[in-house]
This record gives sequence, C-alpha cells and structure tokens, in this order.
Amino acid sequence: MITVFYNFLDTWNRTLGLKTPNHHYQIMRFLVDILEHEPHRGLLMAFRHSGKSTVVGIFAACVLNIRPQTRILILSAETGLATRMVTHIRHIIENHPWCRELIPTGKKDWASGHLTVNRPIGVREPSVICQGIHGNITGMRADLILCDDVEVPNTCNTPQKRESLRERLRELEFILAPNGAMIYIGTPHAVDTIYRTDENT
Repeated sequence: MITVFYNFLDTWNRTLGLKTPNHHYQIMRFLVDILEHEPHRGLLMAFRHSGKSTVVGIFAACVLNIRPQTRILILSAETGLATRMVTHIRHIIENHPWCRELIPTGKKDWASGHLTVNRPIGVREPSVICQGIHGNITGMRADLILCDDVEVPNTCNTPQKRESLRERLRELEFILAPNGAMIYIGTPHAVDTIYRTDENT
C-alpha cells in the first residue's frame, strides 16, 4: 500500500516540476501507517515550512483515488483554515494524472468548502467537507478526520478555552465511522497543549 502512496506523491511532484524531499516520504509513511493500523489515531508534528499540510492534502487525494467512497472531514480552528485544505485537495484531484476519473461531470458539489468525487451511489456525505472547530458537526459521519491546526492562539490562550477545545474534540469519536482514522496535524501553542494528552496520540 505504501508504494501506491509514494508513487502518487512522486507523480504529483513531477507534475509540478519538483522532486520529493526525503522527509515527505517519512510523513507519508506515518500517515499511511495510521490509516492501516489500529488504533488508527495519530499526531503529526513537524518543523515549520516542512510541507506537512502539503503532504496531508496529497495523502487525502490518494485515499480518495484508492477508495472513492471515503468521507473525509477537515477540522481546523477556523473555517478559513479548513477551507484552504479542501481547496488544496481539490486542486490535486483536478490536476493529478491519476485522478481524472474522480472529477464529476457537473461539479454540482465541487465548492471551496466541500467536494464530492465520482463514487458508488448511496453515500450521503460529501467526499471532503470542512468545518471550523465551533462549526456545526452534528449528524456528520466520516471515515477519515483530519484535525489540521485546531490548537492556535485563539483557541488555547486560556485554560477555559483549552478545556472547551478538548471537550469539542471528544465529540469527534461519535462522528468517526467504525475503524475510521483520526489524524491531528499541528504545533503546540500552550504548556498544557492538547497534543500532550493520551487521547490524541
């Protein structure tokens, strides 16, 4: 399985005229390990400007290429941050040589905040949808949840905000489908960061 993801990553970088940095292979292997192995939970932290969000977007697009029926939720501190990730994934799907069959003809559900690829009928939720941490996620279901920068100064600069954030994130367990994967991507912004708790690692 990892070979497919590596090849997908390399093909995308070649499309952009780039070479794949070695640490991007390491990030991709980490993400695939979470997807494939229980408990399907993980935390990705890397140095600034390492391209971790870039690789996460490529990873998400590859998951959809392999399993078009997958439902992905992008959750960030603010809706705008989550929207950027959806836009990144959409750009990859629209331009990656392997993804042409995923692009729907009408693009009815092909917006900045959500997109639905060509897939088997019967799946209600969009293929990818985004929300801010305080957005309405009631009734959603997801096979893969990517918590991208949920801890930022605005969500963790007081003990009350950090506890509220933890409480909100606990709700994700009720959204995640059985055997689904949840991955946190971020950087600590407080001494008692949410990333130090056992439940998120």
